[in-house]
Amino acid sequence: MAMPKSNQMWEPISTAQPSELDVSRTRELQKLMENAGLYESREEAVKRQEVLGRLDQIVKSWVKKVTEAKGYNEEMVEEVNAVIITFGSYRLGVNGPGADIDTLCVGPRHVTREEDFFGELHRMLSELPEVQELHPVPDANVPVMKFKFNGVSIDLLYANLGLWVIPDDLDLSVPCFLQDLDEKSVLSLNGSRVTDKILRMVPNVQSFQMTLRCIRYWAKQRGIYSNVAGFLGGINWAILVARICQLYPTALPSLLVSRFFKVYSQWRWPNPVLLCPIEGGSLVLQSWDPRRNFRDRNDLMPIITPAYPCINSSYNVSSSTLCIMQQEFQRGNNICEAMDASVTGWNSLFENFLFFEAYKNYLQIDITARKEIDLMNWQGWVESRLRLLTSKIERDTRGMLQCHPHPGECLDKSKKFHRCYFMGLQRKPGVCAQEGEPFDISFTVEEFKNTVGMYTCKKPGMWIGVCHIKRNNIPLFVFPGGVRPARPKRVARENGAAAEADEAGNGKKRKIDESITGHKLRKYDSMAGTRNSPLAVEAKLEDCSITARCPIVDCSQSCLGVEGPFRFSPPVGASSSVGCSSSSTTVEILVSDLVPAPSVCQQGSSKEHDRFQDDAQSTGEVQQNFGEGTRVENDGVQQGVATGKDCSNNFRNDGGVEELEPTAPSSNAVSAAYLAPKPLIKFNFTSLVRANC
Repeated sequence: MAMPKSNQMWEPISTAQPSELDVSRTRELQKLMENAGLYESREEAVKRQEVLGRLDQIVKSWVKKVTEAKGYNEEMVEEVNAVIITFGSYRLGVNGPGADIDTLCVGPRHVTREEDFFGELHRMLSELPEVQELHPVPDANVPVMKFKFNGVSIDLLYANLGLWVIPDDLDLSVPCFLQDLDEKSVLSLNGSRVTDKILRMVPNVQSFQMTLRCIRYWAKQRGIYSNVAGFLGGINWAILVARICQLYPTALPSLLVSRFFKVYSQWRWPNPVLLCPIEGGSLVLQSWDPRRNFRDRNDLMPIITPAYPCINSSYNVSSSTLCIMQQEFQRGNNICEAMDASVTGWNSLFENFLFFEAYKNYLQIDITARKEIDLMNWQGWVESRLRLLTSKIERDTRGMLQCHPHPGECLDKSKKFHRCYFMGLQRKPGVCAQEGEPFDISFTVEEFKNTVGMYTCKKPGMWIGVCHIKRNNIPLFVFPGGVRPARPKRVARENGAAAEADEAGNGKKRKIDESITGHKLRKYDSMAGTRNSPLAVEAKLEDCSITARCPIVDCSQSCLGVEGPFRFSPPVGASSSVGCSSSSTTVEILVSDLVPAPSVCQQGSSKEHDRFQDDAQSTGEVQQNFGEGTRVENDGVQQGVATGKDCSNNFRNDGGVEELEPTAPSSNAVSAAYLAPKPLIKFNFTSLVRANC
């Protein structure tokens, strides 16, 4: 990867003053967000301030008590101090009603995290009637204490500096405070340091806040707001929006939102998003640098924090989740272009993505425990491991299966101490496949369960089960009101055409509904002529003077010749309430006769190991090779390239829902499940993009 070398990279693209249309659209956007309830009331804002003030008093009392207990003199006890500092969405000014407050407690050198913070302070908080749902997580990458204070959710971190007395006007931007700190303390401090630096680096804080609030709302509506699930979290979206604000310093939020989708729909990942040059320092702290650090070379969507040490804040992103986000960037760009042609409005951009109607097949992950506190601990551990299931499936199927994690758990109120997670399954866009011998991924699921089972604090009753279910068997508790929505006769598709032909050769036509994001956007695209061709995109970038400094390209891509079916074996002992397609029998997922479809993904295969060019001929491109260790039952299974089939010429813009049709009935009797032939579930994709919602 070519690292930025010129100051030209930090120059704005445009400094044009806002037009009357920009002002009008910004008012419309403001009104939409107000109607959506994205702003907290004045009463709630005052309550949050009161809670923070009370929490500050508690930690000051706590450090004095700890100092006295450790035998320090009265003068030291009188002078000792601790401060509460906010960061995250609350500090950025984009928090909504009911959102939690990310807080950092900074204490003196003699007050420790393990003994004093998770010991004495935890005990003091547990005795307060205002505190509910107190849950310490000391083993996390960034240790945190979670609780509710008078109904306000608090995430409290701790770091002790090498100072005897902490001043109330502490400025954490000074790098010397990081001297001799352990990694967890540095990460705890960086939340506040990064937030403050972002606010200092955007040209207009008000425009940044409104744009970020809008993008956060969009990401939640589209189901891609979750760092744990492998998408992006609050700090990631903040950095992406801040970069757009730097490129368009005089733009109003309506234009910034449009340019957000325009830029990131063309971004050439894994080129990093940076707000400033990566800082060096006198301290022995590693900043993100794929030329020197081997781990950094595997990052698929690097979004680099601006404060030293500069690190990748989006290391959880997988090939599948990156592909899904790129599709959403492209969708957003299409809608914004349609708005420019007065074809649609803001509401189209924020349509909710109906996750449980988008796929034919899902993985359901159930977890249980015997006590509430055990479930909280077990849930936190499992959630931190779920992204490994995505990467393992990608690895063992050579990128043939794309996993779409649902951002968050589902609660079945009829079951105590039980949580449920889902992943949508589809063939990965941009990959050609033919029928052949199966990949066996039953080992993949067992490997994942064994990894989760290595939890050091695991207690009796902590259980996890993984099973495959079809859309029609999704449990009712995931739907609002417990009512399954009626399926339309015909599915509207985001980028649909009027009909599509079946590639198997039968010549059948399937009529589809034409919606705003289908027919009208397609019609607008046709009016745009060759706007989206590679040459046209290159010309556009030259016109806006970012060709040499902004890693943006068009998103057209050829298919990789990878093929093969898969076998998935559901675990024994899966939840009985789940309508699985198979109980204990092996499910073979056979991939054949697949119709290629458009792909905006820059990654051709899943979890491939990126190799960065360090030589003088480097052009910033990333070469990819398949990860080793993928288990294949037949060495002759890979024939996609040999077929000579050029899938890049068959890309279409008709989206749809993938089909997994059973070709052999399965028995309901447990005994017959072992005697009957193993059911085949055939991928009969009519398209590769997600269904319109």
